[in-house]
Amino acid sequence: MDTRRTLLVDAFTDEPLSGNPAGLVPDADGLSEEAMQAIADELNASETAFLLPSDEADRRVRYFTPTQEVDLCGHATVASHAWLAEDGRLDDGEHTLETNVGVLDIEIEEGTVWMTQDTAEVNRVDLEYERVGAALGVDPATMTDIGADMPLATASTGLGFLMVPVNFLEVLSGMDPDMGAIAELTEELDVTGVYAFTFDALDRDSTLHARMFAPAAGVDEDPVTGTASGAAGAYLREYRAFDGEFPDEMVFEQGHFLDRPGRVRVRARSDPVAVGGRAVTAVDGSIVVPEFDEDNIIEA
Repeated sequence: MDTRRTLLVDAFTDEPLSGNPAGLVPDADGLSEEAMQAIADELNASETAFLLPSDEADRRVRYFTPTQEVDLCGHATVASHAWLAEDGRLDDGEHTLETNVGVLDIEIEEGTVWMTQDTAEVNRVDLEYERVGAALGVDPATMTDIGADMPLATASTGLGFLMVPVNFLEVLSGMDPDMGAIAELTEELDVTGVYAFTFDALDRDSTLHARMFAPAAGVDEDPVTGTASGAAGAYLREYRAFDGEFPDEMVFEQGHFLDRPGRVRVRARSDPVAVGGRAVTAVDGSIVVPEFDEDNIIEA
């Protein structure tokens, strides 16, 4: 049987057991798609990154949730490159990464990994606040009073999300999401998840506080979401969320209601949007990958 080095790396934090844990197989060459999916299921992180050789970039990556492959994942990208730097395989500077949505630019800057995302696309959607409120388990009035300036819209910088601004942090904390309704909503809109946020943040230097739900992708609630943060930055720019000049950099909080607090740095003043963060290794070990002709069991 095949044995591969396997890690859990906590992204968008510099404290272990916080932020968003990503699985990582740094040397995945030769693994079948079936094996990658089984490893991701075994690790049970929201996403696991499998690093492969590339003819188009410095390396290739494939991302798997416990149930399916996804085209892009911000926190697993940050986690994998932070680990590569920690392991001495990468220096500060610019690097390239081949993904299912194309080749992305990655920059490592004094321990922070910056991930350049795809061209932003933001589209207003015609949804009833009552339906969105029922899906999230909140009073629709908490969305309508801010919705005059910040409407419901889908936003993407590689993966699409429904942006749902609410008025206060207590509304965000009190959400009682109906995962079935959210899955139906995201499938109908052809987006990955619902990103609910408020400008009523915990830290004084934070721009907003967010939660992200993606049950149709196998992740009921993600602790800290890089791709959604990039999309949210594009959304804020589209709807001119700030008086005066748009900020050069923003900080988005997420994960506190899952006891996995993290912070995403976002640069969205112009395209391409970039998200950045730090990461720390929490688990470093190996996994045994059996043949898949008789069963799909993995021993960890």
